[in-house]
Amino acid sequence: MSASTAHNHTTVGPDRPQARAGSARRAADWARRAPLLPALIFTIVVTQVPFLATIVISFMNWNSYYPQDRGFGGVSNYVSVFTNAQLRSAVVNTVVLTVTVVLVSLVLGMLIALLLDRKFAGRGAVRTMMIAPFLVVPIAAALLWKHALFNPNYGLLNGVLNAVWKLFGSDSAPQPDWLSAAPKIAIEVSLIWQWTPFMMLILLAGLQSKPADAEEAARMDGATGFQIFRYLTFPHLRQYLELGGLLGAIYIVQNFDAVFTITAGGLGTANLPYTIYQTVFSAHDYGLASAMGVVVVIATIIVATFALRVVSSMFKQEAGR
Repeated sequence: MSASTAHNHTTVGPDRPQARAGSARRAADWARRAPLLPALIFTIVVTQVPFLATIVISFMNWNSYYPQDRGFGGVSNYVSVFTNAQLRSAVVNTVVLTVTVVLVSLVLGMLIALLLDRKFAGRGAVRTMMIAPFLVVPIAAALLWKHALFNPNYGLLNGVLNAVWKLFGSDSAPQPDWLSAAPKIAIEVSLIWQWTPFMMLILLAGLQSKPADAEEAARMDGATGFQIFRYLTFPHLRQYLELGGLLGAIYIVQNFDAVFTITAGGLGTANLPYTIYQTVFSAHDYGLASAMGVVVVIATIIVATFALRVVSSMFKQEAGR
């Protein structure tokens, strides 16, 4: 008995300080996290509870014009999102608008970033001016394009056409109604103008993190500027291009301001966010609007997941240097 008792003392005794250390560590961890608990609860209540309510409503037939017909509708609202011709057109418009704006903004942003990466007098001022469109409030930017540029009577574009035609001795310059002639292009141009600086900032940061020794070695070996861009600069910018494209897509897929302000969803320009607005405030079909909102959120989450993976891989590469 005495031997076993001594053995227990030798094995259990050292575990007590470890147990105390473990409980002290857990207490310290809880003390650090406890102040964040109210903020976490507030965030869950403000964001997740409404989203859960939206998911529940999306499975209901709920139209305020027909309150007596309210009830469980299954997946009928989701079927309508992808089978109804008007809603399907809104989905297509959302995809086309997002892809067009992101791709064109990336190309223009990369070209501007390549120019601003060079040293020249006044580079800081030029960078500041190039960022300015992204800082404009979206609704103000849409109003600027609608009235100051696209207006057929006093807009800048038609004013430029008048000035050019007068240079050649003609007073009969064409005065197109830009919003009626090309409504989708008008929305895309206004968004490209606003999002190109965002892409430029991301790509310029990527260019400034590029290792200079590799480019110097390539120049010493006789590589041309195009070869340096193709084999060194562009591969280095690949992840920054992916990041800019994914972040841009997250925001542009939810764009409402430009569509609402420039065309009010007319002329075949309505996207999903605008259609959700119409479904709620005009048709008062809360179930269908909730289903469309859930589709937009799911698409945004998918894109955001890829964006987070790109950011994580970039951090890992930076840490490994």
